[in-house]
Amino acid sequence: MPVDTKKFSSVIANEYTNLNCLHSTGCGQLGQADIGTIVELTGWVNNRRDHGGLIFVDLRDRTGICQIVFDPSSLDEAGFQLAERMRPEWVIYTKGLVRARPEGTVNENMPTGEIEVLISQTEILNTAKTPPFPIMDGIETDELTRMRWRYLDIRRPEVLQSMLLRSQVTTSLHRLMTERGFIHIETPILGRSTPEGSRDYIVPSRISQGEFYALPQSPQLYKQLLMIGGLERYYQIARCFRDEDLRADRQPEFTQLDVEMSFVSDDDIMNTIEEVMHNMMTEVGCPFERPLARMTYAESMSRFGIDRPDIRFGLELVDISTIVEKCEFQVFASAVQNGGVVKAINAKGAGELSRGEIDKVAQVASDHGAQGMAWIAFTLAGEVKSPIVKYFSEDELAMIKAATAVEDGDLLVFCADEFETVCAALSAVRLYLADLLEIPREGNALLWIVDFPMFSRDKETGRLEPNHHPFSRIKDEDLDKLESDPLACICYSYDMVMNGIELGGGTLRNHTYDMQMAVFKAMGYSEAEAHEHFGFLLDALTYGTPPHGGVAFGLDRIIMMIGGYASLRDVIAFPKTSSGSDPMSGAPSAIEAEQLRDVGIRLV
Repeated sequence: MPVDTKKFSSVIANEYTNLNCLHSTGCGQLGQADIGTIVELTGWVNNRRDHGGLIFVDLRDRTGICQIVFDPSSLDEAGFQLAERMRPEWVIYTKGLVRARPEGTVNENMPTGEIEVLISQTEILNTAKTPPFPIMDGIETDELTRMRWRYLDIRRPEVLQSMLLRSQVTTSLHRLMTERGFIHIETPILGRSTPEGSRDYIVPSRISQGEFYALPQSPQLYKQLLMIGGLERYYQIARCFRDEDLRADRQPEFTQLDVEMSFVSDDDIMNTIEEVMHNMMTEVGCPFERPLARMTYAESMSRFGIDRPDIRFGLELVDISTIVEKCEFQVFASAVQNGGVVKAINAKGAGELSRGEIDKVAQVASDHGAQGMAWIAFTLAGEVKSPIVKYFSEDELAMIKAATAVEDGDLLVFCADEFETVCAALSAVRLYLADLLEIPREGNALLWIVDFPMFSRDKETGRLEPNHHPFSRIKDEDLDKLESDPLACICYSYDMVMNGIELGGGTLRNHTYDMQMAVFKAMGYSEAEAHEHFGFLLDALTYGTPPHGGVAFGLDRIIMMIGGYASLRDVIAFPKTSSGSDPMSGAPSAIEAEQLRDVGIRLV
């Protein structure tokens, strides 16, 4: 459940009166307790109303809106003429007496609706052109237009509130980490390109022409070096950069809470971060129950088809492979015989869906990799409708019904293929059905997903790739599988998931040279190649490295989830579009030929 972000204006406003500036208080801070006092206010004209002799202006600043009144009997002629000229988004200074609104004019929908300010002095600080969209909540202006004039969009209360929420979350995290003995360290932005993750953003060097820096995808290697340096507990609100395809919850540059700890187990790290997250989210009005449940990666994939499940509703995947491995429906039988699986979802109450609606569900499965989706509908009248039901014996159908807890009125949907394909398709179908059937998803559900596989195999190259990164530590009990069966190796790993979104995660790290080199060799690196790419880390591991591990949480994603926003762009002051561009500044843009010459680059 998203928090009420409107309260964050008051969080920031608590110190508003301590500022040395043109105003004595904030517009949104005024109330009955201020009646009879003289105040100075600054801000933007939200709207202006001329009531024939009296002019009313709703004045807006970052703390909120209050009504100010221009009355010729309390203001000189020049001042009243200024009020007559005022237009929306003009910046003004005013001074006046706080008074109760006349009987019958109280605005209960406005936090300051019980008072108004009778102005005795005013000044126009700046005028403004008519904005390209209304400076108000709930506008239907397209996002690209809002991003083009983002500095105006930020004035809108709902966008401003996201910035205030972000500030409160960041402030809370700094305090909570410091209280637990963590040291705040800033790591380099200009570093070395290393092949352990997504594509790097690269920066040419003018001094060393033909050589490049890389912007950090995360401070991963640096924070491990800080543990080798003996700092023991490090954290940073870190800027990170990844040159990858974008979506609603991904940006090319983002911010994360980055943490590393020495002399700890994975339980120590999870318990510490869980406490920090709980306290922070409680402070901003989004508490959750502790301790969090823990679910293994294997269980999550088996039950939900995904490693970041939304557990607020059912529609779980059920494996029926052993029931159908010898059935007459060859799509199912051959999938199992070829090492795949057959899984089903019981969509409770969906048995009366039309064929057209079922086809739309099937299209979702197809869009996510399935070659098809089978189905059986059990109507409220007790009928069984399906093009495949004829291929099952009575016993097989009875076992399918028992395994999936089917009742009249339910719909079973099936996928048969490789395990990964079935999981991808049915996890998407699960979410689609939840929306289609309007299944409630109330409150917040957080949990840890633990024990991820260390490796997966790249389908194009056939090489082993780390699921997190190559610095993750394989579980002690799986070390003997590293050469014989590396895909069976599980690492000390943990992701925190909230309502189907990964907030962050981490691993214990390899803290000896031999551990790390064994992983590199499993990935196909020779010792020389490993030293070429990661020599500085490998050298450091020979100088008494403590056992250590860490975690990184996407700060933008946390704020998006807490505030109930639809996109990361809603919680970043100056975001990029889905194509990685900034409509406001025009970035990325061409640069001068002279700049290219300086760094020894010629465009082809």
